[in-house]
Amino acid sequence: VSVPRREPPGVAPPRSSESLRNSPVISMTTITSRSLAYRCTPSGLQGRQHSHRAVRSRAHTQKRSLTTCQIVESESPSLVDRVLKIFATPANSLNEGIATFYDESSGLWEDMWGEHMHHGYYEVGQPVKNHQEAQVDMIDNSLKWAGVDEVTSMLDVGCGIGGSSRHIARKFNCAATGITLSPKQAERANMITKEAKLENVQFQVADALNQPFPDNSFDFVWSMESGEHMPDKEKFIAELARVCKPGGRILIVTWCHRVLEEGETQLKPDEQALLKNICSAYYLPAWCSIADYARIATANNLSDIKTGDWSAEVQPFWGAVIQTALTPQGFTGLLKAGAGTLRGALVMPLMKTGLVKGTIKFNMMTAVKPST
Repeated sequence: VSVPRREPPGVAPPRSSESLRNSPVISMTTITSRSLAYRCTPSGLQGRQHSHRAVRSRAHTQKRSLTTCQIVESESPSLVDRVLKIFATPANSLNEGIATFYDESSGLWEDMWGEHMHHGYYEVGQPVKNHQEAQVDMIDNSLKWAGVDEVTSMLDVGCGIGGSSRHIARKFNCAATGITLSPKQAERANMITKEAKLENVQFQVADALNQPFPDNSFDFVWSMESGEHMPDKEKFIAELARVCKPGGRILIVTWCHRVLEEGETQLKPDEQALLKNICSAYYLPAWCSIADYARIATANNLSDIKTGDWSAEVQPFWGAVIQTALTPQGFTGLLKAGAGTLRGALVMPLMKTGLVKGTIKFNMMTAVKPST
């Protein structure tokens, strides 16, 4: 898909320089807001007047990745920016960047964590369980939460190497089709499935925003941590609804930013800066909230819309991923996997920080496509 052209997200002017002097704003970006441009600095935001033409001209002359949150880089990037730039992997499009990232990183992930490429579910207040078991629990608890107790044919959107598809196919004795942008993921998913002798499960390379399936093809449409990669959330939900059979169910589990508070029109500057670095490492477009997903689902005439927040239930996950990356096997694997994978590893602490601070939310949404 082509990445939609957007103006950089704005930042509201500070109420006072004193209130920002002690705030933890990261120096990394110049962010435009209408006719004003604000530079994030350790001491706060300093505004100066620009015309719309001057802002756009300056933005176009600077090098920007198609895969960031469309925030213009400053002339004085932070240390985080400088380090991440060393390991940048050029990509001509968002889809190419996503495919390359997972082509490079999926083998290492499988070696370290197995076939499931998503968060684990951990009961709050209970001892941390085996992480592979927690990943299976994430699938089963998500299905239970959504009320899924019978499936005939499922679509796994953003299937990775097929762990969820195979698990659900065994659980419900159903057919499963998975799609991914990564040729290596699709190839590996089919290989594992053939070895497991699951004849009703298959995987292919396809774009989630332009799916190669007829209308009303699947009675269950599943997206486990792929929605965050979609540059057009409206098109994403519309495609899920299109291929879902009437009376079928859609379940999305995804990374979101927090729901904005009353009176807010955007995230705070330090929150935007945090997400910007995560975006550039993991090939993510601009984030949205679960409230945005629910609004889009309503606009697509879906019914029985239900949302949830399992941010607390996934808290131990990123700490565990970081620990495995620091083992000799993990560190060696990162060096072999390539610059893009190493870049992704460098921002793992930012994911953990975002969840702890509440900027990042681990959300889910389920909905039904009406029968009539």
